[in-house]
Order: sequence, then structure tokens, then C-alpha cells
Amino acid sequence: MAKKLIEIKNIVKRFDNQVVLKGINLDINENEFVTLLGPSGCGKTTLLRIIAGFLEPDEGNVFLDGEDIATVPAYKRDVNTVFQHYALFPHLDVYDNIAFGLAIKKQPKDIIHQKVMRMISLVGLEGFEHRDINAMSGGQQQRVAIARALVNEPQVLLLDESLSALDKNLRKEMQLELKEIQREVGITFIFVTHDQEEALTMSDKIVIMRDGMIEQVGSPLEVYNTPVNEYCAKFIGDSNIIDGTMKKDRLVSFDDADYVCEDYGFAENEPVDIVIRPEDIDIVPRNRGLLNGEVKSVLFKGVHYEIVAETSSGTSKTVIMHVTGEHDVVNAEAHERMSATSFSMDVEDVKDITDAEIIARANAQAWNDDEEDVSIPNVNYDLKEDEGVYDCTFETAAGTKITIKINVVKPVSVEDAGNEESIQAFNFTKSVDEIKESVALDTDLIRWADAYAWSTEDNSQVEIWDVKYDFDDENITEGDYPITFSTQGRELKLETTDHHEVGERVGLEWNPEDIHVMRKMN
Repeated sequence: MAKKLIEIKNIVKRFDNQVVLKGINLDINENEFVTLLGPSGCGKTTLLRIIAGFLEPDEGNVFLDGEDIATVPAYKRDVNTVFQHYALFPHLDVYDNIAFGLAIKKQPKDIIHQKVMRMISLVGLEGFEHRDINAMSGGQQQRVAIARALVNEPQVLLLDESLSALDKNLRKEMQLELKEIQREVGITFIFVTHDQEEALTMSDKIVIMRDGMIEQVGSPLEVYNTPVNEYCAKFIGDSNIIDGTMKKDRLVSFDDADYVCEDYGFAENEPVDIVIRPEDIDIVPRNRGLLNGEVKSVLFKGVHYEIVAETSSGTSKTVIMHVTGEHDVVNAEAHERMSATSFSMDVEDVKDITDAEIIARANAQAWNDDEEDVSIPNVNYDLKEDEGVYDCTFETAAGTKITIKINVVKPVSVEDAGNEESIQAFNFTKSVDEIKESVALDTDLIRWADAYAWSTEDNSQVEIWDVKYDFDDENITEGDYPITFSTQGRELKLETTDHHEVGERVGLEWNPEDIHVMRKMN
């Protein structure tokens, strides 16, 4: 059984009355490579600095090999740190940078030489002993910083995002080298990063942090295959996160279908989150899998294709667009023309409506014979907070006027319990010219119909993803046309080495062990 080297007990740290660590508890074993993983501001660097001794906790204890070191100064701890920007001495060469700590301790020169040359060999810098630090690459400087920290033979080496300054290829190379160095020297490494790939590549144990707390601790396989919640699933690798219901042990449901899984211990019909990794979904012939889908996008990633398949439609509502012919009003005496369109509006919006909004909704416009815009100072209407049809007259200063109908209604929304969404939209009227002159028709149709969708879970707005209609806007004629507004349907991301075409209708399947059920986050 691995020996416990570091015990972190109930650590609390505040800065300016803000709690940045909220009762952290963590055990770290001897010879273990531990990664503190999380976004900026989650508290990982603060925790590292407390272990190093650069910060004192406001509450709690830090035990190193059984001794409480929470108040022991940094220089008295058997811990060394490699900083993000290395902090090498520019006036010393490679050899003297590595030897610096031993020289301070006044060790014999022959012992210093033996240890420094061993470290130079370990980090692969033979022949660079007397190289100017400023003449070295970022990767070489990092090796010097690691050697300088290790030559003092600490029990623990702390690394604070020490790969972040390197380019992508060198960073990958150093990930493997760092893990190999840790195996060679056989001491505990604690590494801070926000890069999930680094964490998965190097770690024996990953500690996922969020808002000053630990969300999950486990091996790379554990945190990848069995994340405890949506936050951890999204932070480690690409994920398909799906709202579902745990019908009973080993049976979960989403999108009105039941799927066998290997999870248990949930309450019957408990709302849950489901994670399926993209590489665990296979494409099979249509009607041969667990569900059907349509390929929406294909992206070639070098060794595989990243595919998005839509497996269920979104929430939809269909309205009628009434298209009329020419309906300009001509005032020959004033040399003016005017146009406006009848529209529908929500009864709840009546009390707050303004003249400017009515002009905009009716697309009311006036212009003279020279095609110059003419203002519309007079907007006359008598709207009531009751359903009904009301007249509205627009008039210019020269007396050109037009009257439209405002249809005040109580909107009927469409609710989709499976998607936890609702959507509403109004029938509307537009002229042939307005349709033809639109430069962003889908956007205009959403605006003209006052289409709006929202989540029934938290009332947040949901994007209207698709607008379907069956007419040619360049050759449209008078008549009634159905317009369907839809939110985005269920989409699953998957990875495959086989090429598929956009629009291809496919089947999708996975094994019971590939679907993982998580409890809902608070």
C-alpha cells in the first residue's frame, strides 16, 4: 500500500474577504505524480503556494511526512518549486544555476560536481554545462529549472504551469520527458495546469478543482470514464452531455427511449445527466442501431473524422405569413408615398408599446418622389390590453396617411417536455416587395413573426436554430405561406475513421458500459 506523504486538512484561504479555498482536503502519496487541474481562478495555484510555503492558510493544516508544516517557512520545507517562468539566474551559466542551492548549503565541491553532472545527464543537457542561460531555448531553460530544483533532493517537486510558455510540439515532448524524470528520481511531483491533455498524459492522480473546491479526485482513467458531474465531464475531454431520467438501476431514459447502462444507486425516476464520449458512438446502417440520426457536419482531424449527427428534432412552431401585393398609399399633391403592414402582437406587450416600436413592427415608411425618406410624426391608435383587432394610422406632416390592423392576441406557445423548451410566434403580413428586398430573410422572418424560444427549466432564452419555408423569395407572389421556426435538436458528436457525407441518414449505437450516468449538479 502506498505511503501517504502529504495530508491537506480543511485548508481555507481568503484574499480581501473573498474565500478562494473552501475547506480543501487531499491526500498525496509518495512517488506519485499529482496534477491540480482547473480553470483560471479555481484555486489550484493558491493551493500549490500553500504547500510550497509561500502562503499561509487562514485555517487548516498541511502535513508533510506526518509533520504539520502549515506555518513552517518555505526555505525550511523539503519542497522545491519550478515556476512558470523558471526564474533562472541570467548571470550564471547552466552548471552554476543548477549548483546554486548546493553552494548555498556549503556542500563540498566534489559532491556538488557529482550531483550537478548527474542532474545534467538526467535532463539531457550534456555538453551545455557552461552555456549562457540567455542563449538557450525555452525547453532547455525548463530542463535547467527542473535540474536546479531536483539537485537538492527534495521530497516533493512543485511545478506551477511550467509548460505553458512552450510551443505545442515542445510541450508534448516535455510532457513525456517530465513523467520519465519523475519515474527516474522517484519523488512526488505536484503539477498545476489548466490543460486537460497534460493532466491525462502525465498524472497518476488528477484533482479537478472549481471555485475553491475539489470536484473529483481519481486516476486519468477514472476521471475520464466516470466523471462525477457535468463540470468534470466537460473539463476532461469532449463529451455528449444529455438530460435524462434514471428509470431504475442500470436503465436510463432520454428522448422518450430507454437505454441499458451499468450505473446504479440512483432513486427511481431521478433526473440525471448522461455522458457518452464521442469515440464510444459507432455509426451503423439506419434502423440497425439504438437510434437513428442525420449527419449534420463532418470535420477531418487527420487520423479521424469528427462528425455531428442530429438524432431528434428541436421544438417547432408553424405560423402563416400573409403576402400581399403593392399597397403603397400615394399622395400626389404632396409628392409622397407611404407603406405599412398589419401585424400581430402579444397582449402583454400592449402596456409598454411605444410609437417607435409600432413603426418598426409595421415597417412603416414614407418617402417623396426623389426617393428621400420622410418622417412619420403622427401615430394614432387606441390599443387595449384585451384580445382584438385595432386600427393604427400613420401620418406625415403633409397629410399622407395609411391605416393598418394590429391584431392583439394571447400567444399560444408550443411546449416540448422532452427538450424542456417552449416556442412561440405570430402570424404576420408582409408585401411582396418586403420579402424580395430582405437581405437576411431568416433573421427577418424571426423578427416579423416575433418568434421566441425559451427553456422551461430556467426560463433562459434558447436560440431559434432553423427557419423552414417552401417559397422562392425572388419570385414570391401574393398568398399564404407556412413558416416553421425550430430550436436545435439533439445533436451527438462522434469520432470515426470512416468518411460519411453531410445529410447521410445513419444509425448510432454504443455498448452499455459506454454510457455513464451522473448526478445533477446543484
